[in-house]
Amino acid sequence: MVRNKRHRQEMARELILSGRIGSQEELLALLHEKGFACTQATLSRDLHELKAVRVPDGSHGYVYQIPGDVLLLGSNEQLRINYLVDGFRDLQFSGNLAVIRTLPGYASSIAAVIDGNPRPSLLGTIAGDDTILLILKEGITRNTLIGELVETMPYLKTKIG
Repeated sequence: MVRNKRHRQEMARELILSGRIGSQEELLALLHEKGFACTQATLSRDLHELKAVRVPDGSHGYVYQIPGDVLLLGSNEQLRINYLVDGFRDLQFSGNLAVIRTLPGYASSIAAVIDGNPRPSLLGTIAGDDTILLILKEGITRNTLIGELVETMPYLKTKIG
């Protein structure tokens, strides 16, 4: 049976959302079991298009997650977002820029959650290992941005105040 890119990506999304997928190799093997023939390079492109990110998962190391789906999945996925927020250190502002500092390894995952739930106050984010640069649109207040971040990640309210 010939399977196209859309079907392969839908299956990859389902596999990521249904289990703790820790590596591309693991996901590639599961896709092969489901009858999808693809290479690691193809899977890497698919994961990029799906905006899949690896997030810390407690004692399990890192697992893949699809940020755009996170808030739609219920309490278990909300717990993962809360876990990510545990890596949040602080938020500072300078003009229309904001900087979130995180514990090492958390920035890209938190930025992916922010980017996966677009907010009207942001032009975009840039993430490193422990720092996220948020670029605000002109005229956006600190309180507006904080409100939008808390709406995306409610547990942040306990961290920001």
